[in-house]
Amino acid sequence: MPTRPAPTERQKRLGAELRKMRLASGRTTECAAGLLGLDRTKVSNMESGVRATSPERIRILASNYDCADEAYVNALMALANSRTRGWWERFRGALPQGLLDVAELEWFATRLRSYQTVHIPGLLQLGSYARAVFDSALPPLPKSEVELRVVQRLQRQQVLDRDNPVDYVAYVHEWALRMQFGGRRSTREQLTHLCEASERKHVDVRVLPVEAGAFPGAGHAVLYADGAVPQLDTVQLDSAHGGEFTHADSQLAKYRAHMDWWHTHTLSPQDSRDLIHAIAQQL
Repeated sequence: MPTRPAPTERQKRLGAELRKMRLASGRTTECAAGLLGLDRTKVSNMESGVRATSPERIRILASNYDCADEAYVNALMALANSRTRGWWERFRGALPQGLLDVAELEWFATRLRSYQTVHIPGLLQLGSYARAVFDSALPPLPKSEVELRVVQRLQRQQVLDRDNPVDYVAYVHEWALRMQFGGRRSTREQLTHLCEASERKHVDVRVLPVEAGAFPGAGHAVLYADGAVPQLDTVQLDSAHGGEFTHADSQLAKYRAHMDWWHTHTLSPQDSRDLIHAIAQQL
C-alpha cells in the first residue's frame, strides 16, 4: 500500500492504536513485520499512520497480540476500511490541516460534547458570527481565507442536519453569550439561532451562569468526541496556534471528568434557553 505524505488525525490514530496494542502484548516491530510478511520500516510507517493497512492485517495482529476485545478490534478494522472521501477533502490545500481533521472527527463521532467560554460553539454558529470570529485573528487573515473558513465551518454543521444526526451537548459559559462578535445585531441573531437549535431533540445546550464561579479547564475550548468504543474517544483542544488532539488514557479520563462537571453545574436546557433569550432581549 502506498505511503501518505501527510496522514490525517484519523489515520494517525489508527496507527497509534496498533502500536499501543503491540506494546501491550510485549511484541516488537520485528515480530509484527514477521507476522505480516513486511519489513520493519513498513510496520513503523503503519504505526505512524504514514502507511495504510487493511482490516485483514489488523485481525492478524490482534489475534497474535492476544487482544480479546472484539468490539475494539472491529472498530479498528472499520477505521482501516474507511475509504470514503469526506466533504472536507474539497478544502485540502486551501485550509489548515487541523480544520479538516476537526470536521472528520465530528463526522465519525458517535456523540459530541463541547464546552466554550468565549465563543458560541462552532457547530451552532451563524455565518455572520463565524465571520466576525475569524476577522478577529492576529495576524489578520486574508478576506478570501476568512470566507473559506466560514464556508467550511457552516458545512461542518451537516453532522447535525444529516439523516442520522450526531447527538450533541454544548456547554456554554454565560460570558460567551455576552461577547458581541459582529456587534449587537449579529449577537442577537446568533443567540436567537442558538435558542432555536437547542429545541432540536439531538441538540442539548446548557449554560454555565457566572454565579457558578470557577470552573475546570478555564480558558480552553474543548471538544470531546465519542468513538465507536471508549478506547477510540478523542479530545480536541483549541489554542492560538491551532487545534490539538489527544487520546491518552489519562487525558480522556480528565476530560470525561470535565464534561461530567459541566453537566452537573450548568442550567437545565429550558433554564438555559430562558437565560439566552433574556440576554438576547437586552441587546
